[in-house]
Amino acid sequence: MNSGNLDMQTVFSLMVVQGTGWGLKLIGALAVLLLGRLVAGWTRKGIRKALEAAGSDATLIPFFSSLAYYFILAAVLIGVLGMVGIQTASVIAVLGAAGLAVGLALQGTLANFAAGVMLLLFKPFRVGDYVEAGGVTGSVEAVELFATTFLTPDNVEIIVPNSSIYRGTIKNYAARSTRRNDIVIGISYDDDIGVAIDTIREILAADDRVLDDPEPTVAVGELADSSVNIVVRPWCRRQDYGALRTDLLRTLKERLEAVGCSIPYPQADVHIHQVGGSQAA
Repeated sequence: MNSGNLDMQTVFSLMVVQGTGWGLKLIGALAVLLLGRLVAGWTRKGIRKALEAAGSDATLIPFFSSLAYYFILAAVLIGVLGMVGIQTASVIAVLGAAGLAVGLALQGTLANFAAGVMLLLFKPFRVGDYVEAGGVTGSVEAVELFATTFLTPDNVEIIVPNSSIYRGTIKNYAARSTRRNDIVIGISYDDDIGVAIDTIREILAADDRVLDDPEPTVAVGELADSSVNIVVRPWCRRQDYGALRTDLLRTLKERLEAVGCSIPYPQADVHIHQVGGSQAA
């Protein structure tokens, strides 16, 4: 009888010891989880404030702050599982395999996401810039994490995946405050080249939109098949580029013709040689 009571006491004692140990582990794990959540929240707020103070893009701020928040939570959760005796190696392996499967399934989406992050970080263009990227030319309407929206000159909205933009060549026509107009105008071989060049220089000097620095270039660029081609390269402010070009094309033609220069059509000389004598009927 005494032996039976002793066995019951021993079992009870072991249960109390084991229960106390598990209880302490559980309390410790809960405390670590709550503390980790607080740290994750503080980190998210700190990153958000730092990015806002640095003037970062509005789309980029919630992305990085949330990324840090969930990364800390994941690390804390793995630590808590280890505290209660769960093998974290197997959990990490399962999460890694699941992440790999999701990554393969969403390969294109993740590529657009990564490209969007790079575009937001390095800012090769901004909203409102006129660019050529991803096979599209137009004004940038919005830069988002997965796609960029363009508006073409004829008011067509085009949405391009960010990966197509980032892996290609980007031409930003609004990146600099000045641009150079490249115009080629041909005159006849019979015309006076000096008169033509002087007339062109007068036209450029009379237009206030043409900048003095850098100095415009006016020179013979090519002796072509049907004409002497003169290159005209005036610099202007970015916003004057289109209007200046169209105005110069008309003015150059009218003024050059007024001083006796002609703009020849493409032509070819055909020489006919008669072989042998003609036969009498």
